[in-house]
Amino acid sequence: MLLTITTTLAPATDLGYLLHKHPDRPQSVTVPAGTAHVFYPEADPARCTAALLLEVDPVGLVRGRGGDRGRGGATAEPRGFSLGQYVNDRPYAASSLLAMALKAAFRTALAGRCEARPALAASPIPLRIRVPALPCRGGGSGLARRVFEPLGWSVAAPAVPLDPAVGGWGDSPYCDVVLTGEMRLADALNQLYVLLPVLDDAKHYWVTSDEADKLIRAGAGWLAGHPEKALISRRYLAHQRELTRAALARLAESDDTEPEELDDAVAASLLPDQAGEQAPLREQRRGAVLAAVRASGARRVGDLGCGDGALVRDLLAEPGIEQVVAADVSVRALQSAARRLRLGRLTETQRERVALFQSSLTYRDDRLAGLDAAVLMEVIEHVDPPRLAALERDVFGFASPGTVVVTTPNAEYNVRFEGLTAGAMRHRDHRFEWTRAQFSDWAGRVAARFGYQVSFLPVGGDDPDVGPPTQLALFRRAAA
Repeated sequence: MLLTITTTLAPATDLGYLLHKHPDRPQSVTVPAGTAHVFYPEADPARCTAALLLEVDPVGLVRGRGGDRGRGGATAEPRGFSLGQYVNDRPYAASSLLAMALKAAFRTALAGRCEARPALAASPIPLRIRVPALPCRGGGSGLARRVFEPLGWSVAAPAVPLDPAVGGWGDSPYCDVVLTGEMRLADALNQLYVLLPVLDDAKHYWVTSDEADKLIRAGAGWLAGHPEKALISRRYLAHQRELTRAALARLAESDDTEPEELDDAVAASLLPDQAGEQAPLREQRRGAVLAAVRASGARRVGDLGCGDGALVRDLLAEPGIEQVVAADVSVRALQSAARRLRLGRLTETQRERVALFQSSLTYRDDRLAGLDAAVLMEVIEHVDPPRLAALERDVFGFASPGTVVVTTPNAEYNVRFEGLTAGAMRHRDHRFEWTRAQFSDWAGRVAARFGYQVSFLPVGGDDPDVGPPTQLALFRRAAA
Protein backbone atom coordinates (compact mmCIF):
# COMPACT_ATOMS: atom_id res chain seq x y z
CA MET A 1 0.00 0.00 0.00
CA LEU A 2 1.90 3.01 -1.31
CA LEU A 3 1.61 6.81 -1.48
CA THR A 4 4.26 9.19 -2.81
CA ILE A 5 4.64 12.96 -2.40
CA THR A 6 6.90 14.82 -4.81
CA THR A 7 7.88 18.49 -4.96
CA THR A 8 10.09 20.62 -7.17
CA LEU A 9 10.32 23.63 -4.87
CA ALA A 10 13.81 25.07 -4.48
CA PRO A 11 15.47 23.44 -2.63
CA ALA A 12 13.20 20.42 -2.96
CA THR A 13 14.81 18.65 0.00
CA ASP A 14 13.02 21.14 2.28
CA LEU A 15 10.17 18.65 1.97
CA GLY A 16 11.99 16.77 4.71
CA TYR A 17 11.54 19.72 7.09
CA LEU A 18 7.81 19.95 6.32
CA LEU A 19 7.27 16.21 6.84
CA HIS A 20 9.60 16.08 9.85
CA LYS A 21 11.35 13.12 8.22
CA HIS A 22 15.04 13.35 7.20
CA PRO A 23 15.68 12.23 3.58
CA ASP A 24 18.79 10.29 4.62
CA ARG A 25 17.13 8.27 7.36
CA PRO A 26 14.29 5.83 6.59
CA GLN A 27 11.83 5.68 9.48
CA SER A 28 9.17 3.22 10.55
CA VAL A 29 6.19 3.56 12.88
CA THR A 30 3.93 0.83 14.20
CA VAL A 31 0.23 1.31 13.45
CA PRO A 32 -2.78 -0.92 14.22
CA ALA A 33 -2.72 -2.35 10.68
CA GLY A 34 1.00 -3.16 10.65
CA THR A 35 4.06 -1.00 10.00
CA ALA A 36 4.29 2.29 8.10
CA HIS A 37 7.65 3.06 6.48
CA VAL A 38 8.74 6.52 5.29
CA PHE A 39 11.67 6.79 2.89
CA TYR A 40 12.84 8.97 0.00
CA PRO A 41 13.29 7.31 -3.42
CA GLU A 42 14.83 10.60 -4.64
CA ALA A 43 16.15 13.60 -2.72
CA ASP A 44 17.85 16.21 -4.88
CA PRO A 45 17.71 20.03 -4.66
CA ALA A 46 15.65 20.06 -7.87
CA ARG A 47 13.25 17.21 -7.07
CA CYS A 48 12.39 15.32 -3.90
CA THR A 49 9.97 12.43 -3.33
CA ALA A 50 8.81 11.03 -0.01
CA ALA A 51 7.14 7.63 0.02
CA LEU A 52 4.78 6.19 2.62
CA LEU A 53 4.63 2.41 2.42
CA LEU A 54 2.16 0.60 4.65
CA GLU A 55 3.11 -3.00 5.30
CA VAL A 56 -0.16 -4.56 6.42
CA ASP A 57 -0.21 -7.45 8.87
CA PRO A 58 -3.18 -9.48 7.53
CA VAL A 59 -3.03 -11.97 10.38
CA GLY A 60 -3.16 -9.15 12.89
CA LEU A 61 -6.24 -7.74 11.16
CA VAL A 62 -8.01 -11.10 11.36
CA ARG A 63 -7.17 -11.33 15.06
CA GLY A 64 -9.03 -8.07 15.70
CA ARG A 65 -6.33 -5.42 15.50
CA GLY A 66 -8.52 -3.28 13.24
CA GLY A 67 -10.57 -5.74 11.28
CA ASP A 68 -13.25 -5.19 8.67
CA ARG A 69 -15.79 -3.19 10.69
CA GLY A 70 -16.86 -0.55 8.25
CA ARG A 71 -20.05 -0.53 6.22
CA GLY A 72 -19.57 -3.31 3.69
CA GLY A 73 -15.86 -3.49 4.51
CA ALA A 74 -13.11 -2.57 2.11
CA THR A 75 -12.56 -6.00 0.74
CA ALA A 76 -13.09 -6.87 -2.88
CA GLU A 77 -15.06 -10.01 -2.06
CA PRO A 78 -18.80 -10.07 -1.27
CA ARG A 79 -19.71 -10.02 2.40
CA GLY A 80 -20.31 -13.50 3.72
CA PHE A 81 -17.52 -15.02 1.62
CA SER A 82 -16.03 -17.60 3.99
CA LEU A 83 -12.42 -16.79 3.11
CA GLY A 84 -13.06 -13.07 2.81
CA GLN A 85 -11.08 -12.21 5.90
CA TYR A 86 -8.03 -13.92 4.38
CA VAL A 87 -8.45 -13.27 0.65
CA ASN A 88 -8.96 -9.55 0.15
CA ASP A 89 -7.36 -6.35 -1.12
CA ARG A 90 -6.49 -4.82 2.25
CA PRO A 91 -2.70 -5.28 2.04
CA TYR A 92 -2.52 -3.59 -1.36
CA ALA A 93 -5.33 -1.07 -1.99
CA ALA A 94 -5.35 2.40 -0.40
CA SER A 95 -8.07 2.72 2.22
CA SER A 96 -8.73 4.01 5.72
CA LEU A 97 -5.73 1.91 6.78
CA LEU A 98 -3.48 4.13 4.69
CA ALA A 99 -5.24 7.24 6.04
CA MET A 100 -4.48 6.10 9.60
CA ALA A 101 -0.85 5.46 8.65
CA LEU A 102 -0.68 8.91 7.05
CA LYS A 103 -1.80 10.48 10.31
CA ALA A 104 0.61 8.42 12.39
CA ALA A 105 3.63 9.13 10.18
CA PHE A 106 2.96 12.81 9.40
CA ARG A 107 1.01 14.02 12.44
CA THR A 108 2.94 17.29 12.83
CA ALA A 109 2.81 18.02 9.10
CA LEU A 110 -0.97 17.49 9.13
CA ALA A 111 -1.21 20.19 11.78
CA GLY A 112 0.76 22.57 9.56
CA ARG A 113 3.58 23.07 12.08
CA CYS A 114 7.22 23.41 11.13
CA GLU A 115 9.50 25.41 13.41
CA ALA A 116 12.44 25.09 11.01
CA ARG A 117 10.49 26.47 8.01
CA PRO A 118 7.32 28.22 9.33
CA ALA A 119 6.88 30.42 6.25
CA LEU A 120 7.19 27.42 3.96
CA ALA A 121 4.63 25.45 5.98
CA ALA A 122 2.16 28.32 5.50
CA SER A 123 2.77 28.64 1.74
CA PRO A 124 1.52 26.66 -1.27
CA ILE A 125 4.24 24.56 -2.88
CA PRO A 126 4.29 22.52 -6.12
CA LEU A 127 3.15 18.97 -5.34
CA ARG A 128 2.67 15.72 -7.19
CA ILE A 129 0.91 13.02 -5.18
CA ARG A 130 0.46 9.49 -6.45
CA VAL A 131 -1.60 6.62 -5.06
CA PRO A 132 -1.05 3.70 -7.48
CA ALA A 133 -3.96 1.54 -6.28
CA LEU A 134 -6.84 3.62 -4.95
CA PRO A 135 -10.31 2.04 -4.90
CA CYS A 136 -12.82 4.44 -6.45
CA ARG A 137 -15.94 2.42 -5.77
CA GLY A 138 -19.15 3.49 -7.43
CA GLY A 139 -17.63 5.99 -9.83
CA GLY A 140 -14.13 5.05 -10.97
CA SER A 141 -11.87 7.77 -12.30
CA GLY A 142 -14.82 10.16 -12.65
CA LEU A 143 -15.42 9.98 -8.90
CA ALA A 144 -11.75 10.75 -8.22
CA ARG A 145 -12.02 13.87 -10.36
CA ARG A 146 -15.28 14.93 -8.68
CA VAL A 147 -13.72 14.98 -5.21
CA PHE A 148 -10.21 16.26 -6.03
CA GLU A 149 -10.64 18.74 -8.89
CA PRO A 150 -12.79 21.25 -6.91
CA LEU A 151 -9.86 21.51 -4.50
CA GLY A 152 -7.55 22.80 -7.22
CA TRP A 153 -5.85 19.57 -8.25
CA SER A 154 -5.19 18.42 -11.79
CA VAL A 155 -6.27 14.78 -11.69
CA ALA A 156 -5.13 11.78 -13.73
CA ALA A 157 -6.86 8.60 -12.62
CA PRO A 158 -6.71 5.82 -15.24
CA ALA A 159 -8.33 2.58 -14.20
CA VAL A 160 -5.97 -0.29 -13.41
CA PRO A 161 -6.74 -3.31 -15.67
CA LEU A 162 -7.60 -6.56 -13.96
CA ASP A 163 -4.72 -8.27 -15.76
CA PRO A 164 -2.38 -6.12 -17.86
CA ALA A 165 -0.93 -9.24 -19.48
CA VAL A 166 -4.29 -10.67 -20.54
CA GLY A 167 -6.62 -8.45 -22.50
CA GLY A 168 -10.38 -8.59 -22.40
CA TRP A 169 -10.84 -8.95 -18.68
CA GLY A 170 -11.74 -5.31 -18.22
CA ASP A 171 -10.81 -2.86 -15.54
CA SER A 172 -10.50 -3.34 -11.79
CA PRO A 173 -12.22 -1.02 -9.27
CA TYR A 174 -8.83 0.60 -8.63
CA CYS A 175 -7.37 3.74 -10.18
CA ASP A 176 -3.79 4.92 -10.45
CA VAL A 177 -4.42 8.42 -9.09
CA VAL A 178 -1.95 11.24 -9.70
CA LEU A 179 -2.66 14.72 -8.30
CA THR A 180 -0.64 17.76 -9.39
CA GLY A 181 -0.98 21.35 -8.24
CA GLU A 182 0.20 24.00 -5.81
CA MET A 183 -1.09 23.53 -2.28
CA ARG A 184 -0.05 23.90 1.34
CA LEU A 185 1.33 20.52 2.31
CA ALA A 186 -0.87 20.43 5.42
CA ASP A 187 -3.99 21.03 3.31
CA ALA A 188 -2.99 18.28 0.86
CA LEU A 189 -2.41 15.77 3.67
CA ASN A 190 -5.73 16.58 5.37
CA GLN A 191 -7.56 16.18 2.08
CA LEU A 192 -5.97 12.76 1.58
CA TYR A 193 -6.77 11.78 5.17
CA VAL A 194 -10.47 12.37 4.47
CA LEU A 195 -10.77 11.33 0.83
CA LEU A 196 -8.86 8.02 0.84
CA PRO A 197 -11.57 6.25 2.89
CA VAL A 198 -14.27 8.22 1.05
CA LEU A 199 -13.22 6.84 -2.34
CA ASP A 200 -12.86 3.35 -0.85
CA ASP A 201 -16.30 3.86 0.77
CA ALA A 202 -15.43 1.89 3.90
CA LYS A 203 -13.82 2.18 7.30
CA HIS A 204 -11.80 -0.53 9.01
CA TYR A 205 -12.98 0.40 12.48
CA TRP A 206 -16.17 1.30 14.26
CA VAL A 207 -17.47 4.73 13.26
CA THR A 208 -18.69 6.77 16.22
CA SER A 209 -19.48 10.43 16.88
CA ASP A 210 -15.74 11.09 17.23
CA GLU A 211 -15.42 10.57 13.48
CA ALA A 212 -17.64 13.59 12.82
CA ASP A 213 -15.22 15.72 14.84
CA LYS A 214 -12.29 14.33 12.86
CA LEU A 215 -14.09 15.13 9.62
CA ILE A 216 -14.77 18.73 10.62
CA ARG A 217 -11.19 19.28 11.78
CA ALA A 218 -9.54 17.67 8.76
CA GLY A 219 -12.02 19.38 6.40
CA ALA A 220 -11.33 22.85 7.79
CA GLY A 221 -10.96 25.37 5.01
CA TRP A 222 -12.09 23.17 2.12
CA LEU A 223 -14.98 20.83 2.92
CA ALA A 224 -17.70 23.38 3.74
CA GLY A 225 -17.55 24.81 0.21
CA HIS A 226 -16.99 21.52 -1.61
CA PRO A 227 -19.76 20.68 -4.14
CA GLU A 228 -19.61 17.02 -3.04
CA LYS A 229 -19.59 17.68 0.70
CA ALA A 230 -22.75 15.59 1.21
CA LEU A 231 -21.25 12.56 -0.56
CA ILE A 232 -17.93 13.01 1.26
CA SER A 233 -19.60 13.30 4.66
CA ARG A 234 -21.91 10.36 4.04
CA ARG A 235 -19.13 8.01 2.94
CA TYR A 236 -16.60 9.16 5.55
CA LEU A 237 -19.17 8.54 8.29
CA ALA A 238 -20.03 5.06 6.97
CA HIS A 239 -23.50 6.12 5.78
CA GLN A 240 -24.75 6.72 9.32
CA ARG A 241 -27.60 9.16 8.86
CA GLU A 242 -27.52 10.92 12.22
CA LEU A 243 -23.76 11.50 12.11
CA THR A 244 -23.97 12.71 8.51
CA ARG A 245 -26.84 15.08 9.27
CA ALA A 246 -24.95 16.54 12.25
CA ALA A 247 -21.75 16.97 10.26
CA LEU A 248 -23.54 18.73 7.40
CA ALA A 249 -25.25 21.05 9.90
CA ARG A 250 -21.87 21.99 11.37
CA LEU A 251 -20.44 22.58 7.90
CA ALA A 252 -23.41 24.79 7.05
CA GLU A 253 -22.52 27.06 9.98
CA SER A 254 -19.11 27.82 8.39
CA ASP A 255 -19.58 30.84 6.15
CA ASP A 256 -17.43 33.25 4.20
CA THR A 257 -18.30 36.37 6.15
CA GLU A 258 -15.24 38.56 6.51
CA PRO A 259 -14.20 38.14 10.16
CA GLU A 260 -13.42 41.82 10.67
CA GLU A 261 -17.03 42.62 9.75
CA LEU A 262 -18.32 40.60 12.69
CA ASP A 263 -16.51 42.57 15.37
CA ASP A 264 -18.45 45.82 15.11
CA ALA A 265 -21.33 44.63 12.93
CA VAL A 266 -22.17 48.21 11.93
CA ALA A 267 -21.24 49.73 8.58
CA ALA A 268 -19.09 52.84 8.94
CA SER A 269 -21.60 54.91 6.97
CA LEU A 270 -24.27 54.11 9.56
CA LEU A 271 -22.31 55.17 12.64
CA PRO A 272 -23.65 58.21 14.50
CA ASP A 273 -21.45 61.19 15.19
CA GLN A 274 -18.91 59.97 17.77
CA ALA A 275 -16.79 63.12 17.91
CA GLY A 276 -17.14 63.33 21.65
CA GLU A 277 -16.36 59.67 22.32
CA GLN A 278 -12.94 58.50 23.42
CA ALA A 279 -12.79 55.41 21.17
CA PRO A 280 -14.82 53.57 18.51
CA LEU A 281 -17.54 51.26 19.80
CA ARG A 282 -15.58 48.09 19.02
CA GLU A 283 -12.68 49.31 21.18
CA GLN A 284 -14.97 50.29 24.03
CA ARG A 285 -16.54 46.85 23.84
CA ARG A 286 -13.18 45.07 24.03
CA GLY A 287 -12.20 47.34 26.92
CA ALA A 288 -15.34 46.45 28.86
CA VAL A 289 -14.81 42.73 28.24
CA LEU A 290 -11.17 42.93 29.30
CA ALA A 291 -12.12 44.73 32.50
CA ALA A 292 -14.66 42.02 33.36
CA VAL A 293 -12.18 39.22 32.67
CA ARG A 294 -9.44 41.01 34.62
CA ALA A 295 -11.76 41.46 37.63
CA SER A 296 -12.64 37.74 37.57
CA GLY A 297 -9.01 36.75 38.14
CA ALA A 298 -9.25 34.14 35.38
CA ARG A 299 -6.02 32.48 34.25
CA ARG A 300 -7.39 30.32 31.42
CA VAL A 301 -9.75 32.32 29.22
CA GLY A 302 -11.73 31.29 26.16
CA ASP A 303 -12.64 33.70 23.35
CA LEU A 304 -15.48 31.72 21.83
CA GLY A 305 -16.23 33.14 18.41
CA CYS A 306 -12.86 34.86 18.29
CA GLY A 307 -13.24 36.37 14.79
CA ASP A 308 -10.06 37.99 13.56
CA GLY A 309 -8.33 37.70 16.94
CA ALA A 310 -8.43 41.33 18.11
CA LEU A 311 -9.62 40.35 21.60
CA VAL A 312 -7.24 37.37 21.69
CA ARG A 313 -4.31 39.73 21.17
CA ASP A 314 -5.50 41.93 24.03
CA LEU A 315 -6.02 38.95 26.34
CA LEU A 316 -2.49 37.69 25.64
CA ALA A 317 -1.16 41.09 26.70
CA GLU A 318 -2.67 40.57 30.17
CA PRO A 319 0.11 39.30 32.50
CA GLY A 320 -2.33 37.45 34.76
CA ILE A 321 -3.70 35.27 31.95
CA GLU A 322 -1.73 32.06 31.43
CA GLN A 323 -3.57 30.68 28.39
CA VAL A 324 -6.11 31.91 25.85
CA VAL A 325 -8.31 29.40 24.05
CA ALA A 326 -9.51 30.97 20.79
CA ALA A 327 -12.22 29.14 18.83
CA ASP A 328 -14.38 30.03 15.86
CA VAL A 329 -16.55 28.10 13.41
CA SER A 330 -15.18 30.10 10.47
CA VAL A 331 -11.89 28.93 8.99
CA ARG A 332 -11.36 32.31 7.37
CA ALA A 333 -11.66 33.98 10.76
CA LEU A 334 -9.08 31.60 12.24
CA GLN A 335 -6.69 32.26 9.37
CA SER A 336 -7.10 35.99 9.92
CA ALA A 337 -6.53 35.56 13.66
CA ALA A 338 -3.37 33.53 13.05
CA ARG A 339 -2.01 36.33 10.85
CA ARG A 340 -2.89 39.01 13.41
CA LEU A 341 -1.21 37.04 16.20
CA ARG A 342 1.79 36.12 14.00
CA LEU A 343 1.64 32.56 15.26
CA GLY A 344 4.42 31.44 12.93
CA ARG A 345 6.85 33.85 14.58
CA LEU A 346 6.08 33.06 18.21
CA THR A 347 8.54 31.19 20.37
CA GLU A 348 7.51 27.79 21.72
CA THR A 349 6.80 29.33 25.15
CA GLN A 350 4.65 32.08 23.61
CA ARG A 351 2.89 29.58 21.36
CA GLU A 352 1.86 27.47 24.36
CA ARG A 353 -0.14 30.43 25.73
CA VAL A 354 -2.64 30.33 22.85
CA ALA A 355 -4.76 27.50 21.47
CA LEU A 356 -6.43 28.39 18.16
CA PHE A 357 -8.87 25.90 16.64
CA GLN A 358 -12.16 25.47 14.80
CA SER A 359 -15.19 24.69 16.91
CA SER A 360 -18.94 25.16 16.82
CA LEU A 361 -20.54 26.31 20.07
CA THR A 362 -23.67 24.32 19.29
CA TYR A 363 -21.74 21.04 19.61
CA ARG A 364 -19.95 19.71 22.67
CA ASP A 365 -16.19 20.21 22.48
CA ASP A 366 -13.95 18.73 25.18
CA ARG A 367 -11.29 21.34 24.41
CA LEU A 368 -13.51 24.02 26.00
CA ALA A 369 -13.62 22.30 29.38
CA GLY A 370 -11.63 23.75 32.26
CA LEU A 371 -11.91 27.45 31.38
CA ASP A 372 -11.90 29.98 34.19
CA ALA A 373 -13.71 32.50 32.02
CA ALA A 374 -15.36 32.47 28.60
CA VAL A 375 -16.21 35.40 26.34
CA LEU A 376 -18.96 35.45 23.72
CA MET A 377 -18.46 38.92 22.26
CA GLU A 378 -21.00 39.70 19.53
CA VAL A 379 -21.60 35.98 18.97
CA ILE A 380 -25.08 34.89 20.04
CA GLU A 381 -26.85 37.08 17.45
CA HIS A 382 -25.16 35.02 14.70
CA VAL A 383 -26.80 31.80 15.95
CA ASP A 384 -30.20 30.66 14.68
CA PRO A 385 -32.68 30.94 17.58
CA PRO A 386 -33.59 27.21 17.52
CA ARG A 387 -29.89 26.40 18.10
CA LEU A 388 -29.40 28.75 21.04
CA ALA A 389 -30.41 26.00 23.47
CA ALA A 390 -27.51 23.88 22.21
CA LEU A 391 -25.10 26.79 22.71
CA GLU A 392 -26.42 27.34 26.24
CA ARG A 393 -26.00 23.67 27.09
CA ASP A 394 -22.48 23.39 25.70
CA VAL A 395 -21.07 26.67 27.06
CA PHE A 396 -22.87 27.13 30.38
CA GLY A 397 -23.60 23.47 31.07
CA PHE A 398 -20.73 21.38 29.73
CA ALA A 399 -17.81 23.84 29.62
CA SER A 400 -19.17 25.55 32.75
CA PRO A 401 -16.54 28.29 33.27
CA GLY A 402 -16.61 30.29 36.49
CA THR A 403 -17.30 33.52 34.57
CA VAL A 404 -19.04 34.09 31.23
CA VAL A 405 -19.12 37.48 29.50
CA VAL A 406 -21.71 37.95 26.75
CA THR A 407 -22.18 41.07 24.61
CA THR A 408 -24.80 41.63 21.94
CA PRO A 409 -26.35 44.62 20.11
CA ASN A 410 -29.16 46.51 21.75
CA ALA A 411 -31.94 46.62 19.15
CA GLU A 412 -33.51 49.70 20.74
CA TYR A 413 -30.39 51.74 19.97
CA ASN A 414 -30.66 51.09 16.22
CA VAL A 415 -32.78 54.20 15.75
CA ARG A 416 -29.68 56.24 16.58
CA PHE A 417 -27.78 54.94 13.55
CA GLU A 418 -28.00 57.17 10.50
CA GLY A 419 -29.50 55.42 7.50
CA LEU A 420 -30.70 52.32 9.38
CA THR A 421 -34.35 51.80 8.48
CA ALA A 422 -36.96 50.80 11.03
CA GLY A 423 -36.80 47.10 11.86
CA ALA A 424 -33.47 46.60 10.06
CA MET A 425 -30.62 44.82 11.79
CA ARG A 426 -27.03 46.03 11.95
CA HIS A 427 -25.50 43.19 9.97
CA ARG A 428 -26.68 40.81 7.24
CA ASP A 429 -25.48 37.78 9.24
CA HIS A 430 -27.46 38.61 12.38
CA ARG A 431 -30.24 36.10 13.05
CA PHE A 432 -31.86 38.40 15.63
CA GLU A 433 -31.21 41.53 17.70
CA TRP A 434 -32.69 41.83 21.18
CA THR A 435 -34.10 44.70 23.19
CA ARG A 436 -32.81 45.18 26.73
CA ALA A 437 -35.85 43.36 28.12
CA GLN A 438 -35.40 40.39 25.77
CA PHE A 439 -31.70 40.10 26.61
CA SER A 440 -32.45 40.33 30.33
CA ASP A 441 -35.10 37.59 30.06
CA TRP A 442 -32.73 35.29 28.17
CA ALA A 443 -29.79 35.88 30.52
CA GLY A 444 -31.95 35.40 33.61
CA ARG A 445 -33.31 32.11 32.32
CA VAL A 446 -29.84 30.81 31.43
CA ALA A 447 -28.41 31.86 34.80
CA ALA A 448 -31.21 30.13 36.71
CA ARG A 449 -30.89 26.93 34.68
CA PHE A 450 -27.12 26.53 34.94
CA GLY A 451 -26.38 27.95 38.38
CA TYR A 452 -25.09 31.45 37.66
CA GLN A 453 -25.78 34.93 38.94
CA VAL A 454 -26.04 37.60 36.25
CA SER A 455 -25.58 41.37 36.17
CA PHE A 456 -25.70 43.84 33.29
CA LEU A 457 -23.44 46.66 32.13
CA PRO A 458 -23.88 49.27 29.36
CA VAL A 459 -21.17 49.55 26.69
CA GLY A 460 -20.71 52.61 24.51
CA GLY A 461 -22.62 55.22 26.45
CA ASP A 462 -26.07 54.81 28.03
CA ASP A 463 -28.69 56.80 26.11
CA PRO A 464 -31.47 57.92 28.52
CA ASP A 465 -34.18 56.86 26.05
CA VAL A 466 -32.89 53.78 24.19
CA GLY A 467 -30.02 52.55 26.32
CA PRO A 468 -26.46 51.66 25.20
CA PRO A 469 -25.50 50.49 21.68
CA THR A 470 -24.06 47.29 23.16
CA GLN A 471 -25.39 45.40 26.15
CA LEU A 472 -23.17 43.18 28.31
CA ALA A 473 -24.22 40.37 30.63
CA LEU A 474 -21.75 39.16 33.26
CA PHE A 475 -22.45 35.63 34.49
CA ARG A 476 -20.72 34.42 37.65
CA ARG A 477 -20.95 30.87 38.92
CA ALA A 478 -23.21 30.92 41.99
CA ALA A 479 -21.72 29.67 45.28
CA ALA A 480 -22.69 26.10 46.12
